[in-house]
Amino acid sequence: MDLSPYNWKDLRPKPVIGVDEVGRGCLAGPVMAAACLLRSDFGLEEFTDSKLLSPAKREKLSPMIQQEHAVCVASASVEEIFEINILKAALLAMKRSVLDLQKKLQFKEATVLVDGNFKIPGLGPEFHQITLIKGDLRAEPISAASIVAKVARDQLMHDFSKIYPQYGFEKHKGYASPLHRKMIQAHGPTEIHRKSFGGVREYLASISQ
Repeated sequence: MDLSPYNWKDLRPKPVIGVDEVGRGCLAGPVMAAACLLRSDFGLEEFTDSKLLSPAKREKLSPMIQQEHAVCVASASVEEIFEINILKAALLAMKRSVLDLQKKLQFKEATVLVDGNFKIPGLGPEFHQITLIKGDLRAEPISAASIVAKVARDQLMHDFSKIYPQYGFEKHKGYASPLHRKMIQAHGPTEIHRKSFGGVREYLASISQ
């Protein structure tokens, strides 16, 4: 697998946008995505896959990225995940983030670097898409997007922990940790759990209101 840095700065058409999603593997909460356009080299040496950074480091970098660069965050809901499946929902969140960034910045065409191996359906021909396996390690626009998306989703799940305190969302952020699985078994799924996912659907009869 190629993990070498990707030379994205010379790509055409400009601008070059990185997009990444977070939360595909979770049992609860929306899937979120961010699209990022880097306006300068500011901070690039610190950008990498968000999963390799500590929470404190991510929380430091995210507001800096949003201040110095251009970012939009979007999501697909648990209802959409149920209706169209998690992969299509993740790509939908990516599409929304890119289109929101286009609306914000008013560019007519762009190169879109997509983390993974699936292009984003429904983006018009004005978007030249390039898929990059491990893109969050190889291209800083994707790295920056992954950091912002991760921090935004973690904060949302922390907010949910105040609504559903017994589930420990502030700890596992909705991922399938032993604690999370135990709490679903004990209390049943909530309205923010993904009903089609194993580990949730078995307990739907006891769904919490």
